[in-house]
Order: sequence, then structure tokens, then C-alpha cells
Amino acid sequence: MENYEGRIEKLIDLLVLKVPEIIAGLLILIIGRYVISLILKIVKSRFEKRNIDISIRGFILSLLKFVCYTLLILTVASTVGIQTTSFIAVLSAFGLAVGLALQGSLSNFAGGVLILLFRPFEIGDYIDSENGASGTVEKIDLLYTILRDANGISVFSPNGTLANSVIKNYTKITSRRFEIVIRIGYDDNIKVAREAILQILHAEKSILKKPAPIVFVGSLGDSSVNLTVRGWISRDEYWDIYNHLQEKIKMALDERGITIPYPQTEMHIKNLPKDIAG
Repeated sequence: MENYEGRIEKLIDLLVLKVPEIIAGLLILIIGRYVISLILKIVKSRFEKRNIDISIRGFILSLLKFVCYTLLILTVASTVGIQTTSFIAVLSAFGLAVGLALQGSLSNFAGGVLILLFRPFEIGDYIDSENGASGTVEKIDLLYTILRDANGISVFSPNGTLANSVIKNYTKITSRRFEIVIRIGYDDNIKVAREAILQILHAEKSILKKPAPIVFVGSLGDSSVNLTVRGWISRDEYWDIYNHLQEKIKMALDERGITIPYPQTEMHIKNLPKDIAG
């Protein structure tokens, strides 16, 4: 019993001796968090004043926040009496184990660095990647790029696969070519159909005059002659023009009596002579 009481007394004495260090550690933690938030705010303000690219801002701020909090934790640990040398050694060993276990995350981090260095896209760009991710870029983080697709859904794409895939950037272009396939019947006049479509294309102010829009026979299908319609539109008006252009073409062809046939298969039934059939 006396031995037990002696241990409790030693523990209390140790805690009493550590109280100043613990209080100092708490003060450093509180002040450190305030200083870090202040530093991040100042750096963010500097980025905005110097008009630094938004994608680079987010990446650097995330990295700076991670480094600052790591240093703060080490400082607090040293203040309360934890041996930082052994702590760093354990942390290094732990970091190595985690690094081996999270090779994909390291690949994503490296991919984020490559994206910021070579700038295949920026925040606000609409992209389509080979890994299946498409949408407007909202944020480039340490490990993931956040996109907003056409349906308003957030898409989190790993930076590693994104950096190593083929990326189509639709925002970097000023104009874009459209292609529409119009099917007409074999009995319809190709020349009349072409002139009707070209008349609509030339009347549309948003369609560029150079290169000039064209209409040609792209292929001869099983039940229709397939006309390919091509032209160039400014990037911002692409979908509006593309969508209502097909309606205008359909109405123009209807006015001229040109049909758009359904897929069909003709069957010819022959009556065999009775002597062969019997």
C-alpha cells in the first residue's frame, strides 16, 4: 500500500513539475494556430494583389498549411519535454511506412506538381480527360482536382491519373468545329437539300465565314444518303447554335419535301412454281 501511495506521489510531483511546460505548450499551440492563420491570410492576400494564378494559389496554400502545422506540432512536443529527435525518427519511420502504403497518394501529389508546372488547364477551364473525368475545374488540391460536370455533380479526379492521361481543354480554344449528320432518302434531290442547309448556315451570324461551312455526302447508308454538315462556331456559343441548328435544318427540309427516312429493310417475297414448291 505504501509503495502504491509512493508511486502516486511521484506521479503528482512529476505532473506539478510539468505544469509550466504543459501551459507553455498550450500557449504555443494557441498562438501558433493564430500565427499560421495570419500567415496564410497574408500570403493569400499577396497572391490576390499580384494576380497569381488561382490554381497555384490553392496548391501552395495547402502545402504551406501542412508544413506550418507540422512545425507547430514539433515545437509543442519539444516544449512539453518530448524528445523531438526520437519523435522525428519515429515520424520518419512512420512516414516511410505510410509512403510505401500510399504510393498512389504520392503519385497524386507528383501529378499535382506537374499540372501546376505545365499548366494543361487552370481553374475555370472546361476539360475532358481520358480517365473519364470531365467538367469545369473548380480546385486543384494536393492530391485531387475537383471538377463540376454538366449535371452540377462534383467530380474528384486523382492528380496522378489526370496528369498521365490525354486531356482535352475546351476553354483554351477560341472557336470549335461542329459536325452534324443529316440523313435524306435516296429518292430526294441531294442538290436541293445541300442548298437548303447551306442557306441556313450562311444566315446564321454566329457561324464563322472562314473557314466556310460545307455540306457533302459523307456516306451512303442502308436506307439513307448521309449528308455531313460542318462549320465553325465561337467557343461560347457552341452548344446554343449546335442544338437549335438541327431544328432549323429539319424544318427547312420539310418545307422542300425532303424526307428523313427511318431505318428500314426491304424484303422481296417471290412465289415459287407449284412443281418446285411442292
